[in-house]
Amino acid sequence: MKHFGLTLNLKNHPSVIEQYKAYHRDAWPEVLDALKAVGITKMNIYLLGCCLFMAMETVDTFDMARDFPRYLEEHPRCKAWDELMRTFQEPVAEAQADEWWARMEPVFEL
Repeated sequence: MKHFGLTLNLKNHPSVIEQYKAYHRDAWPEVLDALKAVGITKMNIYLLGCCLFMAMETVDTFDMARDFPRYLEEHPRCKAWDELMRTFQEPVAEAQADEWWARMEPVFEL
C-alpha cells in the first residue's frame, strides 16, 4: 500500500467553501467507482479555512503520473467532476508549474 498527501486551496469565499463541501457530501458515484478502479483504496479530504489536505492510500502498483490521469481520461464523468471542482479550487503557492494538487513530503509516520 502507498500513501500520498496532497494540498491545494479553495477560493476564499464562504459560499464557495460551502458549495464544495456540499458536492463532497454527495459525490457522484461514477467518480468514486473510477477512483477505486485506478487503484485508490482510501481517500480523505480535510479542510482548515480554505486549505485542503488530501490523504490517499493506493495499491502498491499505483503510479501517480500514470494512474491519476487515467482516471480522468477513461471516465468522462470524472473529467466533468474535475472541471467543476477546479472552479472552487486554486493551487497553493508551493505547487510546481504542472501540479494542481501539490504533493506533500512525508516527514513522520507512527
